[in-house]
Amino acid sequence: MTSTRKTKPSPGEALAEMTPIIRGLLAESTDNEDRPFQTVILKSLTHAEAVRFADTPAGAAAGYPEPLIKGPNPPLYFQPLIADAAQYGEHLPKEFVAYKDKHHAKPQIVCVKGAGILYVERQYNDSMLPLKNKVALVTGSAGAIGYGVCRGLLESGAFLAASDLAGERLNELTAELNALAPGRIIGVPIDVTDKSSIAAGIRTVAGAFGGIDIVVINAGIAMAAHLRDIDTDEFRLLEKVNVEGTLFTLQAVADHMILQNTGGDIVLMSSKNVPSPGAGFGGYSATKAAAHQLGRLASIELAPHDIRVNMVAPDAVFSEGKFKSGLWEKVGPGRMQARGLDQAGLQDYYKNRNLLKARVTGKHVANAVLFFVTRQTPTTGATIPVDGGLPDATPR
Repeated sequence: MTSTRKTKPSPGEALAEMTPIIRGLLAESTDNEDRPFQTVILKSLTHAEAVRFADTPAGAAAGYPEPLIKGPNPPLYFQPLIADAAQYGEHLPKEFVAYKDKHHAKPQIVCVKGAGILYVERQYNDSMLPLKNKVALVTGSAGAIGYGVCRGLLESGAFLAASDLAGERLNELTAELNALAPGRIIGVPIDVTDKSSIAAGIRTVAGAFGGIDIVVINAGIAMAAHLRDIDTDEFRLLEKVNVEGTLFTLQAVADHMILQNTGGDIVLMSSKNVPSPGAGFGGYSATKAAAHQLGRLASIELAPHDIRVNMVAPDAVFSEGKFKSGLWEKVGPGRMQARGLDQAGLQDYYKNRNLLKARVTGKHVANAVLFFVTRQTPTTGATIPVDGGLPDATPR
């Protein structure tokens, strides 16, 4: 992940840029073709004491900064001689090979001169959950689908970075999910229309957990208008969030995952409106179709890196727990007025129009995401509809 900053990075930023490479080098190979690496959670220390310790190899014999404990093997000390994070991948593997040849094990503590310390977190190593030691980033978390997906990932053992625009909704979501999985979630404000915001968010996740294995691209906004009535400025905002936001996120996380070199899973939140657009919803349908196509292209281009890209296409999800859909808060009133329904009646309308007469929930969407990210089948470039069965949304 090449830095675009012109100012000198802080110790935390410098450490975060090389963290995914180090995390990849610490991963252990497995015999499972679908899950070829067992990853670790990598924590960072960048306070003054940690930087001093990292700068003084001889000090390793003295007291270690908390919460580190002196083990049977010393830390690996790395002195970066280059400023471009993309080049770390050429130098760090040699350091790891030399360390393993000498100590017959991989380091559990890595000290980076001038930046700080990285150490392997052991607290959750006994977990038997399918996403043990996997790190997931979910954009657009603070809504019905986002909350459902975040909860599903945590319940499956993942460490989670819940992302949305900064504000009360993200704070409330993070607090509720932290009660479910203490220590395994952080809230990360990200504006997906801003490349620098995405880059900063990824550095934050790397600093907290070591890297990213799973990304769910869920951020999006809606617009209800017939084609003849679409306001150009409003459509441009729709395109900026739904299309450019998807593109920018794909670019940034692809760079990160390639640097980490342990594969990865990206799930793009598509829509029933991609194969089956609705009247008065054309702007949203068009931008979601463009985002969907970006996902399909990414599945082709990232497959050589064992990065799988798949899509989930839900129909109407109104709420999950106390978290409501931002999309339906915007378009719901118009839909209710057009059909002469109240909110309960509108939800019944969408339930009764599908073959299974099913109310689609955030948990259902989460289950589709989990199918992909737990790698139940060798699949990329595919779409799971979560709509109760809508014949007009074929091919399925």
